[in-house]
Amino acid sequence: MRRQNIFSKLNNWIIYLLLTTAVAGVVVATFVLVDYLRKEEINRIELFAAAMKYQQEEFIEDPTTLDLILQINESNNTIPVIVTDKHRKPLGVHLQKNIPASIQNDPKKLNALLNQMQSSYAPIELQMPDGNHQYVYYTNSTLLNNLRYIPYILGLLILAYISFSFWFLRTIKKTDEGYVWAGLAKETAHQIGTPLSSMIGWIEILRMENENSVGVREIENDINRLKTISERFSKIGSIPELNDLNLNETIQQNFDYLKARISGKVNFMLLLPSEQILVPHNRILISWVLENIVKNAVDAMRGEGRLQIEVYTKQNQIIIDIRDSGSGMTGAQARNIFRAGYSTKKRGWGLGLSLAKRVISEYHRGDIRVAATEPGVGSTLRIQFKS
Repeated sequence: MRRQNIFSKLNNWIIYLLLTTAVAGVVVATFVLVDYLRKEEINRIELFAAAMKYQQEEFIEDPTTLDLILQINESNNTIPVIVTDKHRKPLGVHLQKNIPASIQNDPKKLNALLNQMQSSYAPIELQMPDGNHQYVYYTNSTLLNNLRYIPYILGLLILAYISFSFWFLRTIKKTDEGYVWAGLAKETAHQIGTPLSSMIGWIEILRMENENSVGVREIENDINRLKTISERFSKIGSIPELNDLNLNETIQQNFDYLKARISGKVNFMLLLPSEQILVPHNRILISWVLENIVKNAVDAMRGEGRLQIEVYTKQNQIIIDIRDSGSGMTGAQARNIFRAGYSTKKRGWGLGLSLAKRVISEYHRGDIRVAATEPGVGSTLRIQFKS
């Protein structure tokens, strides 16, 4: 069982690693694409600046060359450009490319845009044929600015999709497990019920022969015990009715039953509040939960030690603490003890505490958890109900 758990965890980690690698790969690839487009825009601006300079060369007389230069200048329809003199004064609207009219007509906004462009890229300096210097300021196109956020958005979307997929699959798995446990419980109750009915008939015959026989009384006690077990399984397989109210009475009955059956070397104590604690519950199922926890505690103490059940209320919560002086648990064991199939015993099936959690969480809308544990010192399991 432990080996299967190790392989299961290993497979989960491999899946997580592969998914993380896939997400990282997509994000990195998108970053590379954005960086490539940014470099392409820089190359286009450098070509634009060179074409603008050569356009003013007097020795270019070839109409084809001039037409090519004009086409280069006109081809920039996306990258914002402002051409200034050496004093950062814009040289004219015709030398401003892809700048909104609201900014072109407002000197303050235009100067702010120049500052933004300068912080993004160093302006390109051009020495013109007349000896003057012009400066080409530019920044990323709107498309490239928007693409910069795509890796983050894409990564978040992929992570959200993966998280939703895991949640959905876990929900389906838990639902399927619930149906499996319910079906198993119903079938177990049915299988126990068939010979049990026959045994009840035989005990009546034996009682007629010798009503006061010790053997008859003991067999009858065992039959009643089997009837209780069968009823427990039957209720696990269906939605139980929460008709019982006095929780103190339920716990007292269970304590009296268990104390007579566990080792005399276990100092078994029960602390109940003086006032009644009224909460809707199913007595048979709550008794089963307590019995599972107590038996596990006695096993952890190896039949010798101190075991205490304490019931109290705190902040609108009804709390049942079961403390033992057993071997305690490691952090990993404490996290997994309520998981179906997990057991620290060589012959354990890992069903008892899993079903206990189902009884408390799903049927009674409460909570069951390890409140405290320490290897070699003991453990405290806590059951909580809303008052």
